[in-house]
Amino acid sequence: MTDLQVPVARVRRAVLADADALAELAQLTFPLACPPGIDPRDVEDFCSNNLTADHFAEHLLSPLTTLLVAEPGAEQGFDGRHDAERLPLIAYALLVWAEPPPPTDVPVATPTVLLSKCYAHPDAHGTGAAAALVEAVVAEAAARGVRSVWLGVNQQNERAQRFYAKNGFAVVGTKQMVVGTQTHDDFVMCRTVAS
Repeated sequence: MTDLQVPVARVRRAVLADADALAELAQLTFPLACPPGIDPRDVEDFCSNNLTADHFAEHLLSPLTTLLVAEPGAEQGFDGRHDAERLPLIAYALLVWAEPPPPTDVPVATPTVLLSKCYAHPDAHGTGAAAALVEAVVAEAAARGVRSVWLGVNQQNERAQRFYAKNGFAVVGTKQMVVGTQTHDDFVMCRTVAS
């Protein structure tokens, strides 16, 4: 994949040196996507068990996953709210290549790839950085001959649902996600990749 240049972000493949920054960004952004009423201890446990620098390093070394990151562009447009030296990454996406979707209500084009994680720093919301990241995800999928990208999004996270719908994803089914002691209902959303 080549670097994608947009005014607010530069999207590239993550490297091992990004593991600490990825963990910091993930631990900041994951709680923001959780449904109201979730036990904060469950969120903390999920972060410490799944979103550490070591976990991201494992993903970076695995042939079954790809991590893409967005960095502030030359015209970052964050009005000084984002400290690029302290937190150099503004968004990230994790693709899992060997993960078929759960049963869906609508057939999806195969082969597929799971967009396991796609999060943006709150300062980057509305800047186009996350949309650029999604387009890079789709380009990566197309380069590998994948015909659709799927993801799970909490049914109470309407902001994320609107974002994904605006970026070409549609609801095709439902699934559940366990965070700590709680089981949450997710929509399965999918976007077809142009050949």
